[in-house]
Amino acid sequence: MESVQSIKQRFELIGNDPGFNRAIEKAIQVAPTDISVLVTGESGVGKESIPKIIHAQSHRKHGKYIAVNCGAIPEGTIDSELFGHEKGAFTGATSTRSGYFEVADGGTIFLDEVGELPLPTQVRLLRVLENGEFLKVGSSATQKTDVRIVAATNVRMTDAIEKGKFREDLFYRLSTVDINLPPLRERKGDIHLLFRKFASDFAMKYKMPTLRLDEGAISLLESYRWSGNIRQLRNIAEQISVLEKERNINAAVLRNYLPDAGKNLPAVIGSDKKSDSDFANEREILYKVLFDMKNDLNDLKKLTNELMVKGDINDVQEENKSLIKRIYGEDTKGDDYEDVIDQAYEVTQVDTPSFDAQPQSNFVEPVAQNDRYDFAQEVQEEESLSLMDKEIELIKKSLERHKGKRKAAADDLGISERTLYRKIKQYDL
Repeated sequence: MESVQSIKQRFELIGNDPGFNRAIEKAIQVAPTDISVLVTGESGVGKESIPKIIHAQSHRKHGKYIAVNCGAIPEGTIDSELFGHEKGAFTGATSTRSGYFEVADGGTIFLDEVGELPLPTQVRLLRVLENGEFLKVGSSATQKTDVRIVAATNVRMTDAIEKGKFREDLFYRLSTVDINLPPLRERKGDIHLLFRKFASDFAMKYKMPTLRLDEGAISLLESYRWSGNIRQLRNIAEQISVLEKERNINAAVLRNYLPDAGKNLPAVIGSDKKSDSDFANEREILYKVLFDMKNDLNDLKKLTNELMVKGDINDVQEENKSLIKRIYGEDTKGDDYEDVIDQAYEVTQVDTPSFDAQPQSNFVEPVAQNDRYDFAQEVQEEESLSLMDKEIELIKKSLERHKGKRKAAADDLGISERTLYRKIKQYDL
């Protein structure tokens, strides 16, 4: 069983978010079995990678892998596409046709956007899941198939079931194991890393220097809500790579490519989604509360100083007496001033919030190299610090040093030539 890190390298998956790593780990664990898997997550989070991992790690890896977008097939032909049809079954059926479940026998079928399946097709699919049987359109002969089904959806299945658009029994058969991929806005630590990878890919594709983001642009990138997730981020990276002549991108330039970047507020999922005006009102209320707190603290400092100078609560200014009674109660007496002073002094030691502080960033500008594509290399090096990677790096260096002579390289590494040959084959060097 491969590790999460090796799977990410093999399938070119970028990110170190715990939720993302957990999804890959679950895919690896469930792969050797034949149970059905439902991959959930918003559109654009990369759900298509999970069934590929499951197929590659299963005993069906030498069988066929077929990906079907259920939402892209017209309702009138989807049964024929999935299960096949007999000659003359409907107008235009001039010959017998095998469906995906027949062709993929012994392999894996990935049903993307499974929530878009029409109800009659859902009944047919449930029968395949229960006993591996299906009927071609226009046929009465039952056929058997041995297919692993991995499905994916970006819709809330509980809502679809309540509305009668999806069968509850089919949902539970499909979701024996549920693998959820988090949206990009919940993977803030991966956003800049993904952008750098896309930017380096497009730099090599279009033969141009790689984009670099300054501190402000990185902050904007990580705070944006990314409703289109990774697909949107890749699209933005390609747009900027092609359209911008200046390769150092600041926040002002980046903002031109982000829809509604000025209204960048946290996205709320569900039926109770708040409008931008609601968030603006809440923000104004918070600011007012903070400023009121700051004013109260300033008043308390002034009162404390006056009490310490005059020594008697009855000698303080009338406006400060009202402040004392408002904070400490209407029954405050002159002989209580020592307690009042102590309490006021204690409160005034709290640092007042600063509204001028600027957010700090952990971004470190990469050192410039002569190679204009060095930024792409940095992305690859940052992705892993595993022992396997170091081993591969040492083997490559040793082979280069000895001009490909395996015996000399093996002696240099302190291993046998046979072991070196096995590792070269294992790592496909």
